[in-house]
Amino acid sequence: MLKTLYTAGLFIAATCMFGNTAKAQLKGFSIGPYVETGTPVGDFKETNNTGFGGGLNADIKLIAGFGVTGSAGFMYFPGKTYQTLNENNQTISIKGESLKALPVRVGLKYKFGFPLLYVKVEGGTATFVGGEGDHFKGTAAILAPGLGIRFLGLDVEAKYEAWFKNSTRGFFGLKAGYNF
Repeated sequence: MLKTLYTAGLFIAATCMFGNTAKAQLKGFSIGPYVETGTPVGDFKETNNTGFGGGLNADIKLIAGFGVTGSAGFMYFPGKTYQTLNENNQTISIKGESLKALPVRVGLKYKFGFPLLYVKVEGGTATFVGGEGDHFKGTAAILAPGLGIRFLGLDVEAKYEAWFKNSTRGFFGLKAGYNF
């Protein structure tokens, strides 16, 4: 956890420190806050409800529609009550554990000829924090392809994000932010 906090802190500090310089030189650097929501799919939807989170996002335009993107934030998926069978074949209710994580993502972004629409793919890590069970401890790998629209600094993205650690925890997400 300390390693991820350190990495997220370095990412935020670097983007803030070099932001004005990069913006002046590249005319293509932007940074800003975001909020997101995620609807679990697969086995993940059986134990957890729709999640939400937020953080800081940065983009750097490169050449020919390509860019580099990154984000650091927090996500929370509340546990939900579900039914299962005990050893005596009786139905019992179990409250799922809430998932709290610090995702750090980096990736590539491509803007189509139509200047508002883009696709991107990100990878990174999600460090689980505050979990009680072993399955919500440690760090998971992230893969997150998405499709978005950016207009006058407002950035809205639809994505699928998968976290890999022992099993896959996937969710469909909607991310909205404002980049300066």
